[in-house]
Amino acid sequence: MRVLAIAAHPDDLETACAGTLAKYALAGHTVIMCNLCDGALGGNIPKAELATLRRTEAEASAAIIGAEYIPPVFEDLDIYPDKISRQKVAEVIRQARPDIIITHPPVDYAPDHVAASQLVFDASFLATLPNYESDTGTEVHPSLGPVFYMESFGGHEFQPTIWVDITQTFELKKQMLESHESQVKWLKEWRGTDLVARMEVQSRYRGMQCGVQYAEAFHALYAARRVPAHDLLPIGGS
Repeated sequence: MRVLAIAAHPDDLETACAGTLAKYALAGHTVIMCNLCDGALGGNIPKAELATLRRTEAEASAAIIGAEYIPPVFEDLDIYPDKISRQKVAEVIRQARPDIIITHPPVDYAPDHVAASQLVFDASFLATLPNYESDTGTEVHPSLGPVFYMESFGGHEFQPTIWVDITQTFELKKQMLESHESQVKWLKEWRGTDLVARMEVQSRYRGMQCGVQYAEAFHALYAARRVPAHDLLPIGGS
C-alpha cells in the first residue's frame, strides 16, 4: 500500500502522525512524506538559508523510517485554496499515487494548515480526472481513496474517530521530531514551547483514551466515495 502524509510545514507530520507512519513503514508499506510549504518563516535566520535547512531536516526525518520525501511547492503563508495551488497539489498526489492520504483537519490554528487541508480535499479529487491535463506529464490517479485527518495542533475542536497505538514506534516518532532541530530550538527561545515534550503529552493523552501508553488520533473523512475501510490504519498492535 502507498501512504501519502501531506502537511503544511516541516515537523507537522512528526508532531501529529509520525508514529503511525513508522508503523506503516515497519509493516512494509510505502510511506511518502510531503510538506507543502518551505518553513522559511519558522525562525529568525535568513529565509533562503532556513528553507534549505528545514528541507534537510525533513529529509533526515523521512529517512529514519525509509519514507520517500516530496519537497515543498509553496512558501510559508503563500498557500491558498485557488486554482493554481489546487493544480500543484494535484501534481503531488499524482506523483505519490496514494492508496490513503493523511493530512491536516479543516480546523486548525494556522492558516497554512487550513489551506493545506482544503487543497488536499480538492486536489485529491482533481488528480483522478482524466481530462485534467498535467503540465508535468503525470498520469491520472485512478483512485479517489480515503482521507484521514491527523490531530490539530493543540487538539481544539478535534473529535477522533480512530486511535492508533504507537507505543512500539514512539521512540521513532520522537527521533523524527528531534530531526527538526532548528524548529525545536527556535520554539523554545521564541515562545518557551518544548515541542518534543508537548508531543509526548499529546501522545500520552491519546493513549490514555484508548488504554495504551502512547497513541495518535485521527478523524476519518466521511463523504461519498471516500468512506474508508478502517483496516487501512494500523490500529492497535497490528
